[in-house]
Amino acid sequence: MALARSSSAIAYPDRFYAAASYAGFGGSPKSSSSAAADGAISRFPSDVALLLYGLYQQATVGPCNVPKPRAWNPVEHSKWTSWNGLGNMASTEAMRLFVKILEEEDPSWYSRVADTKVEPVIDVEMNNPNVESISPPEEIYPETKTISTENGSVLETQDKDVIMESLGSVGVYDQWIAPSVAGQRPRPRYEHGAAVLQEKMYIYGGNHNGRYLSDLQVWDLKSLTWSKVETKASAGTFDPSSEVSLAPCAGHSLISWGDKLIMIAGHTKDPSETVAVKEFDPYTCTWSSLRAYGKAPVSRGGQSVTLVGTSLVMFGGEDAMRSLLNDLHILDLETMTWDEIDTVGVPPSPRSAHAAAVHAERYLLIFGGGSHATCFNDLHVLDLQNMEWSRPTQRGEIPSPRAGHAGVTIGENWFIAGGGNNKSGVSETVVLNMSTLVWSVVTSVQGRVPLASEGLSLVASSFGGEDILVSFGGYNGRYSNEVHVLKPSQKSTLQPKAVENPVPDSVTVPLPMKNTTRDVVTELESLQDGKIREIAIDNVDLDPLKKSDESTERLILALKSEKEELEAAVAKEQMHTLQLKQELADAVTRKTDLTKELQSVRSQLAAEQSRCFKLEVDVAELRQKLQTMEALEKELELLQRQKAASEQAVLSAKQRQSSGGVWGWLAGSPPESKVNP
Repeated sequence: MALARSSSAIAYPDRFYAAASYAGFGGSPKSSSSAAADGAISRFPSDVALLLYGLYQQATVGPCNVPKPRAWNPVEHSKWTSWNGLGNMASTEAMRLFVKILEEEDPSWYSRVADTKVEPVIDVEMNNPNVESISPPEEIYPETKTISTENGSVLETQDKDVIMESLGSVGVYDQWIAPSVAGQRPRPRYEHGAAVLQEKMYIYGGNHNGRYLSDLQVWDLKSLTWSKVETKASAGTFDPSSEVSLAPCAGHSLISWGDKLIMIAGHTKDPSETVAVKEFDPYTCTWSSLRAYGKAPVSRGGQSVTLVGTSLVMFGGEDAMRSLLNDLHILDLETMTWDEIDTVGVPPSPRSAHAAAVHAERYLLIFGGGSHATCFNDLHVLDLQNMEWSRPTQRGEIPSPRAGHAGVTIGENWFIAGGGNNKSGVSETVVLNMSTLVWSVVTSVQGRVPLASEGLSLVASSFGGEDILVSFGGYNGRYSNEVHVLKPSQKSTLQPKAVENPVPDSVTVPLPMKNTTRDVVTELESLQDGKIREIAIDNVDLDPLKKSDESTERLILALKSEKEELEAAVAKEQMHTLQLKQELADAVTRKTDLTKELQSVRSQLAAEQSRCFKLEVDVAELRQKLQTMEALEKELELLQRQKAASEQAVLSAKQRQSSGGVWGWLAGSPPESKVNP
């Protein structure tokens, strides 16, 4: 089924009358509304049948103008309450809701009555006698969009299939639908930025025929209308001295943060040295340049930027010189400070045009991407607590290599669409359960369609409690400006109730607990005995109808009791988590103290080792001096001996001389006279 063209679209009465006849509200002109309602009750649960009755009366007759039945008849009172509670709802809106509820009860009803000509018959027993019968208008055949499926068949998406006003009207699960849109479409492009803010999809920049774009387009997810935002530059919040340069760019990232958009990185004609960060305020339609501190990354495009808590995690990309990168940087949005992260383990090889997602606010997943010569289909996981890379084993239907694809997460499921492999566009839309790392194929298209192209964008939104994927643009030989939507089936988005499911290869990802209550309530609401239908309609009050059904009240009480039990369990788990966090903090403190003590002991040991070395040097010097003293003592002893010998020789000589002189005198020899020189 397809979307209606706009909120003022015709509600296709031919389909409504066929639905009314199938539901048991049609018949001969003389049949009574009671008989019609009884026939419907036999086909549907009572609460559904009564709601259908009220919508049928509102669509065919108008607001309820009959008095409340005086006789005590629970069925008649319930029927009157259902109709009267719709107030002044338009007949087209009542037709739309009638068909919606019928299709939720029996999605294949139309295929069984499509070939049957249905003549509308209006029951006027309880109706205003002044209202004339309504005849269905001629059939209206709106514009039909087609998408080729995997087996070659053509999926027709006509507006008459689903009578709705917004993306919540998609009645076909796990199939891409091209809705009818209003307004002037943006210029075809790829490598643009896309983000959802306040139920609007913003598209900024991109590449068209080799030229970078700088326009900001917005698609209203309620009215399905395109419009261009006339923006202006203003002084930056953190850099009041500079004005914003709105240079055309492509390959950038657009992130919704609070009530504003953040644009980061991207290729430009005149690239700067470092990555620029800009902010868009939708209320004032102004761009501001944000001053960042720390060491900013080198400018690049084709990177991945993922919002984790209050930080942006940037990985990889291609710089202005076409060099591929695999560095990791984190920007704290509260302090606007960049940090370049040193990781452990084996990181992904340098690449660009990959996809990234975060799970449980702790694990960063990187899939695919490409280099200058090849494309990848590897999966890498980074634990953001210890900054350790791992490459776990993928299971299921592992996607083929691709680059230029787009991804978005819903709960624990990561949907990936588009991309190319240097030969052709990738036709499969796949989903990864981030807790079990099991891949599965959601759907597949065939031919050269925008969903099998590179550089498309993919965002997620929610309508009526159901999630919707929205894709835009891309390039597969031609540039696209088409929008496609996909409603994931319940089996692909329902989160497991157990927390024990580990990710293979030692990558354990705890499941977030915040949606547990909602999942259980959704499951209880789908029980066959006594369903609860919640329809957001202005001026509609169905409380009396619900109160009149005792089974509904019991179910509500059971839901409240179950909710209280779940909230108590969640509170208990939160207390346990706080205790574990406190124990972890104590352990970290003890580890820090022990580390400091160990460092002190090591310092003391190093000082003692240095002192021992000095003592050894002193001992060696003393030994050398001692050896020198022993040698000097020996030399001194030798000199003393020589001196004593010399003195003895001199003394002996003197004695001989004195003896020779006496004997000579006695012999008559005169003594030698002293001659002065």
